[in-house]
Amino acid sequence: MPAGHTPTREAYEILKRVYGYDEFRRGQERCVTALLEGRNLLAVMPTGSGKSLCFQVPALVKGGLTVVVSPLVALMQDQVAALKLLGVAAETINSALSREENVAAWQRAAAGEVRLLYLAPERLMSERMIAALSRLDIRMIAVDEAHCISQWGPAFRPEYEALSRLRTLFPGVPLGAFTATADEATRQDILARLLGPQAEVYVAGFDRPNIRLAVNPKRNSSRQLIDFLEDHQGESGIVYALSRKSTEQWAEFLVGKGHRALAYHAGLTAGQRDDAQQAFMAEKGVIVCATIAFGMGIDKPDVRFVFHADLPGSLDAYYQEIGRAGRDGLPAVAQMVYGLQDIRMRRMFINEEDAGEERKRREHKRLDALISYCEAPACRRQTLLGYFGEDSAPCGNCDGCLTPSPTFDGTVEAQKILSAVHRTGQRFGAQHIADVIEGKKTEKVTALGHDRLPTFGVGKDHPREEWLSLVRQLVAGGFLLLDVAGHGGISISDKGRSLLKGAEQFRYRRDMMPKTAKREQRRAAAALSSPPPLREAGEDELLQRLKNLRMALARARNVPAFVIMSDRSLIEMTAKKPRTVEDFGQIHGVGEVKTAQFASAFLRAISQA
Repeated sequence: MPAGHTPTREAYEILKRVYGYDEFRRGQERCVTALLEGRNLLAVMPTGSGKSLCFQVPALVKGGLTVVVSPLVALMQDQVAALKLLGVAAETINSALSREENVAAWQRAAAGEVRLLYLAPERLMSERMIAALSRLDIRMIAVDEAHCISQWGPAFRPEYEALSRLRTLFPGVPLGAFTATADEATRQDILARLLGPQAEVYVAGFDRPNIRLAVNPKRNSSRQLIDFLEDHQGESGIVYALSRKSTEQWAEFLVGKGHRALAYHAGLTAGQRDDAQQAFMAEKGVIVCATIAFGMGIDKPDVRFVFHADLPGSLDAYYQEIGRAGRDGLPAVAQMVYGLQDIRMRRMFINEEDAGEERKRREHKRLDALISYCEAPACRRQTLLGYFGEDSAPCGNCDGCLTPSPTFDGTVEAQKILSAVHRTGQRFGAQHIADVIEGKKTEKVTALGHDRLPTFGVGKDHPREEWLSLVRQLVAGGFLLLDVAGHGGISISDKGRSLLKGAEQFRYRRDMMPKTAKREQRRAAAALSSPPPLREAGEDELLQRLKNLRMALARARNVPAFVIMSDRSLIEMTAKKPRTVEDFGQIHGVGEVKTAQFASAFLRAISQA
């Protein structure tokens, strides 16, 4: 580092010169500083908040070689392509490249010509690669999608387990772990396995306020999707479904209805998946019907909607999947339809998973939390953020706030549940509590003597599903707590104790599957549609011209369009209409190298407006 330069000053110089940004986003500078000062770091930041910059800037300040661990070939290749267009010496070694290409990339890294080297975890942790890297000037290691290392995370990947050796193999080399979704149990596991207890932890706010949230009971999902898309004509979006077969059926169905739709799942060939992803990234108004195989690392800023045609696996997975929408900060919608069959299928998937009983138990509890979100009687965002430990006022941007369902006084019913939870020791799950309230003499109930409790049989007047729904709504309302990290029991919160004493009131939705009238459905859909961003007359035409130019430049270089220029940069060009190279260099996201490469082409297009 040059004499007289503080880490922060050097970082700001790189931020402007390389990336074309004047300021760091919230939390980025703290993460950059921690790594520059040699501390291990866990950063949990929402999708689209700029996690990559948090390790790329320190890598450029530090010099030497930074190794970046990434789980997906497509993600590695996109990030390397983007860095090279910024003038950054970056390479990747992966299975999609030829042996000659991989050898050439390694030779450049070994010669000290590379600042960032992207590797998959299994390649990094091979004995041969570890031995080779130990001879190089490794200054930092960054682990992307770090939740994959945690056995308690929703996307545990066995190949990530070996990364726990990194602290021992590279002592003194700062480690950065980055993820968009990690609850407290997952965060603690990442610290224990990878970073150590002294690591700095930065958890950004989880809220994505521009994404409107909505959940509806599944009645006729085909009709519900078509009704939803009436308000999103010509927009890019993702439809998530449970199985590979259903993604293909959805794509075929939507094509038959006149939409540009493609299927994406792990059963397709690599070429087919690449074609679908490129079409989605490059073309306007493409709908991808996908399993969870699609989305990680997708950096398309103008995804206007995510529609869950089936229940996702957990709130963690749901949060990550809806996070692919609205990365440009403009309004987007996350719509889900779900039914009891979805819950049954998800339970079955967990039980059939090749995993230990402890992991299965935790996954069932994660699913419980998702169902609580689906049944939230009021603001949906409060339930979602509460799961990640974040408080929120009613958001005004979800169906719970915009089109609330009628609720009823359930204080007495809630007190019966809370009493049963208290009298059984606050350590049992919803099913056992329901058994006690219903008066079911199961083997477990009688063995524990719970059939002799005053609350035994006090709920015979309601069906079991209603009691279970009430439990989930009490969890959603913060009256009951689910112990995901422990033994999965339900306990009473301070708020719940106030309710039990009569100091609080509880209102609930009586029917978790209401038969909403068609007119009400359309009213809700209209309320949840995305308003278009306001622009001056003539700006749409210029913006489209700049997007067409960006596409041509991207195709000539065989990279995704966003790598050439972000939508935000194009929108700013449209508004400011720079006329000189110097003015062009002041556009957000346009650094020195992009100015040198693209100024003349974009200035020419603007001058013709």
